[in-house]
Amino acid sequence: MTTLPTVLVRPGEADRLLAGHPWLYEGAILRLTAPAADGALVQVKDHRQRLLGVGFFNSKSRIRVRLLAPDRVEVNAAFFEQRLRAALAVRQRHLPEATSFRVANAESDFLSGLIVDKYEDVLVVQITSLGMDRHKADILAALQTIFSPRAIVERSDTGARKFEGLEPASGVLAGQLDGEVAVKLNGLAFRADLHGGHKTGLYLDQQANWQLVSRFAPGANVLDCFTFLGGFALHAARAGAAHVHGLDQSAEAIAAATRHAEANGLAEKCSFEAANVFDWLKAQTFTKPNEKLIPRYDLIILDPPSFTRNRASVPDALRGYKEIHLRALKLLRPGGVLATFCCSHHVDASLFQEVILAAAFDAHRVLRRVATYGQSPDHPVLPTIPETEYLKGFAFEIAH
Repeated sequence: MTTLPTVLVRPGEADRLLAGHPWLYEGAILRLTAPAADGALVQVKDHRQRLLGVGFFNSKSRIRVRLLAPDRVEVNAAFFEQRLRAALAVRQRHLPEATSFRVANAESDFLSGLIVDKYEDVLVVQITSLGMDRHKADILAALQTIFSPRAIVERSDTGARKFEGLEPASGVLAGQLDGEVAVKLNGLAFRADLHGGHKTGLYLDQQANWQLVSRFAPGANVLDCFTFLGGFALHAARAGAAHVHGLDQSAEAIAAATRHAEANGLAEKCSFEAANVFDWLKAQTFTKPNEKLIPRYDLIILDPPSFTRNRASVPDALRGYKEIHLRALKLLRPGGVLATFCCSHHVDASLFQEVILAAAFDAHRVLRRVATYGQSPDHPVLPTIPETEYLKGFAFEIAH
């Protein structure tokens, strides 16, 4: 192996890296022993010259080095094949029936800056770091060897790339793909727009929770807020809900959810409405003086998009979360269940629960927690890397 430029770490900064966190920030660097090209592989040592690992260097990023391995390794197609096969084995172990799932989840799978999603026989790649971008050909070669996919699509169109000095990139990298892709999730049929849908096409991180929440649905009158393509709604309908009403601000998403209900033979149990969820809930809970609100739902699901992109916006986000929970709780019958989710990394589970309990207090409801949720197993959480955990959820029953 050729001699790599060495990045020396300041005293006291090595422990976090030794514990498994792959990010080395600019302020933690003591010095470089030789110039390093952006996107190139470097070795990282502590101030006593002990090897901490190797990773990609980028002088343009606040994350100066993204560690890949604790030892010296050759980063080539064989490296990516080995790392991706290890990630795939985790999914096959924890989601053995799934045919569409996240294959590689960046830091969760020791591949900082790389996401790979599998939608049946099509793969979607999202690259957000310069080093990974330089190895795109190696990544594609490894994916072709492991999966032999019909097509590989790139969706590197996120804002995160600008922090690495990269322009957005998207398109078909291999094979051919025209139109939407038919996808099976928990046995239900969906169609995914891999060229322009949210994230890489669908929200795969809720796949396990769709199934888990549906256990509260038999016989229930269900309200699914922020339904998007109908994930929770369709699972609830299949599980035996009396009726499911789905809300989403996007008319396009509502049209897709309606088509999905029809395709799965669930149209008679489902209705969908394009509406601003905040405004809809406010209108449904409005009462005139001396008028009593009569709750009419047995299960309400809240799965909003992230209300916060940074720590500064957390207070506003918490007000938003409290508002929708207050309204939803007023619409729940005694004994009814509220299944609620937060996908913001900046709002942890305890803070999220505090907001829900504050809303319950104002709504004069006593809650019994009956379930706790996290992201699906194809989005693994490594506790030493807090950034890998973002999705949290609860199910609360109205105690009476």
